[in-house]
Amino acid sequence: MSSLNRCIAAIDFGTSNSAVCLVNEGQTFLVPLEHGRETIPTAVFYNAEQRTTAFGQQALAEYEEGSEGRLMRSLKSLLGSELLGETTLIGGKPVAYRQIIGEFLAHLKEVAESHASCRLTHLVLGRPVHFVDDDEARDRLAETTLTEIAREIGFEEVRFQFEPIAAALDFEATLEREELVLVVDIGGGTSDFSLVRLGPALAGKTDRSGDVLANDGIHLAGTDFDQKLSLSTAMRELGYGSAGTDGKPVPVAVFHDLATWHKINFLYTWKQLASAEELKLFMGDLRMHRRLMNVLRGRQGHRIASHVEGAKIEIAEGGAGSMDLAFIEGDLAVPIAEQVLSTAIGPLLNRIVQSALDAVLRAGITQDEVTVLYFTGGSTGIAELRRAFQKTFPKARVAVGDKFASVARGLGASAPKLFADA
Repeated sequence: MSSLNRCIAAIDFGTSNSAVCLVNEGQTFLVPLEHGRETIPTAVFYNAEQRTTAFGQQALAEYEEGSEGRLMRSLKSLLGSELLGETTLIGGKPVAYRQIIGEFLAHLKEVAESHASCRLTHLVLGRPVHFVDDDEARDRLAETTLTEIAREIGFEEVRFQFEPIAAALDFEATLEREELVLVVDIGGGTSDFSLVRLGPALAGKTDRSGDVLANDGIHLAGTDFDQKLSLSTAMRELGYGSAGTDGKPVPVAVFHDLATWHKINFLYTWKQLASAEELKLFMGDLRMHRRLMNVLRGRQGHRIASHVEGAKIEIAEGGAGSMDLAFIEGDLAVPIAEQVLSTAIGPLLNRIVQSALDAVLRAGITQDEVTVLYFTGGSTGIAELRRAFQKTFPKARVAVGDKFASVARGLGASAPKLFADA
């Protein structure tokens, strides 16, 4: 079977959301993954009551409804980390983290296969420019591990494409002339940048390596924004930043972990609960300590994180947001102005924009030569982020792609070429 007619899956495995594009009998299309939606939250919920496993929105819904069980999010953040070789208790049994990633990817494969005309054995996976910053060995390990997991769930041939390059290929189909495009792909876990020459006359080339002038990225993105916003808002309602009985600030470790998606589950062990209980001796406001213990004993950490993420999205869309935390205590609610988010994430934005600028300058291009800023990824809806990039690249016009699906479509577009020799 020729590469153009072979069934190929292209998966954008994201920190917060994932999508799948199919190349099926020469046609390329996004797969409806859940209730007709072409994206799915990267979430797994192990329901202890029903002894079932749910994915995506269903996983979040069962968790939010209060079902007993274990919610896993930010799975991609485990790649390249020391945690990937460890296990976690689910239903009283140790389960490897890589197995959880495998179960999620296997679910995507199963849904995609139901829309394909043949068994899916070939896979293109998107990857950030750096899974891990400044550590080539761990970065290679992340890609190798993801390849192994893909093969374990039934894919025989696996190729990778940088996520910002995939986004660029999707954007190229809309251009009427050649442009020098800085792709700004900011998702949940990483911010990735590619400086690419794009245009209708270039689209048909098999070898595009000469058109890619720069690739770089940094391990800062949406979940880091969530953490900073949580520490500035929700965590302060639980005691973060408050004065202790001795007048000194309360110890902060538990609050930092509670504000970090992939660390939340580690706070529910008896050892961590005992440590949090001891904070009662230090905290000057015992009402805040009661709130903190209600969250930890009730395993409400991910619920808070979801509300923080929701408030961030509200701010991106409307300039203000709020968090209803009545599940912690009575009528507890936290309004959040846009300036609160801007202040919380400002230092991170500076680092992200500087990383993009460094990549452009290393390519021998000045910031004024960039003609288009192309934004994609769920976190690019934040107005302050766009303003920061526009200030740094003032001559570039702004183009906005599909925040959640442009990478998947671009992976699908590149799939036949990636497998042309297979």
